[in-house]
Amino acid sequence: MYFWFHDTTMKTVEFREALREAMSEEMRRDENVFLLGEEVAEYNGAYKVSKGMLAEFGAKRVIDTPIAELGFAGIAVGAAANGLRPICEFMTFNFSLVAIDQVINSAAKMYSMSGGQYNVPIVFRGPTASAGMLSSQHSQAFENWFANCPGLKVVVPSNPYDAKGLLKTSIRDNDPVVFMESEQMYGDKGEIPEEEYLIPIGLADIKRKGEHVTIVSFGKIMKVALAAAAELEKEGVSVEVIDLRSVRPIDYNAVIESVKKTNRLVVVEEAWPLASISSEIAFKVQKEAFDYLDAPVLRVTTADTPLPYAPTLIEASLPNVAKVIKAVQEVMYIRK
Repeated sequence: MYFWFHDTTMKTVEFREALREAMSEEMRRDENVFLLGEEVAEYNGAYKVSKGMLAEFGAKRVIDTPIAELGFAGIAVGAAANGLRPICEFMTFNFSLVAIDQVINSAAKMYSMSGGQYNVPIVFRGPTASAGMLSSQHSQAFENWFANCPGLKVVVPSNPYDAKGLLKTSIRDNDPVVFMESEQMYGDKGEIPEEEYLIPIGLADIKRKGEHVTIVSFGKIMKVALAAAAELEKEGVSVEVIDLRSVRPIDYNAVIESVKKTNRLVVVEEAWPLASISSEIAFKVQKEAFDYLDAPVLRVTTADTPLPYAPTLIEASLPNVAKVIKAVQEVMYIRK
């Protein structure tokens, strides 16, 4: 059952605290849930997401692993196939490439290949995409990679409220879920209810209502989308901003209904442009709502190159407010 609270006691927490609450509540609720990964126990998590969890749940349920993603991901998948519910933390999803065989060829396919005999209720979670001056090998957005694979669900929250509700739902899901965060959001603060709540996977959220153009995004880049919308409002442009929250499944209906109202769409994504989530959404909208479009769908993505180290080049490579405003002006046929 899912709950949305309007008149309830709220509290302010950091993004990392929302994740910790979700994991801890589910571990108290179900003894089959456990956490494993690099530095999740003794060090309280590389980003302090699991702070205090070792003390509460003990070393059998909060498990430090070697620096061997393929190995501990395989252990987690085997545990899930045998009735447990692991939360497998990657210190960064850049490191998940070492373990991608277990994610794609084992977790995602086991239910299908076993004829429904084996569920794999596992959550692979950790930070994704850029996080400052970490250069090419530690700054990659792989949401579209995992979303390409049937058998996986892929969740990318943008704020503490969504993060907690979606992570609790992900832990309870009987299918493998890839849950992708951002290192640059862990300190973000937001309100969440004191009471328990869940958010269903596959339901987008309209973060800002508007009339003239729709912006669709997810994860950390929602900050860019919302900041651009606020600036555009000063110019008299009313922007509707949709947070997908999950990129498999995608809530196509929410996007299409918004486009039918605004007649224009810009998709903002921190990934390379080829075969991106924004490519998929552009195709779907132009297929299902072509007659409603007053301009071509535009995308704002990361530059099609490995991310540089220099901060000036990072700024030039990633989606930013100026690029989003320019795209909106283009679909609005506003000349500057």
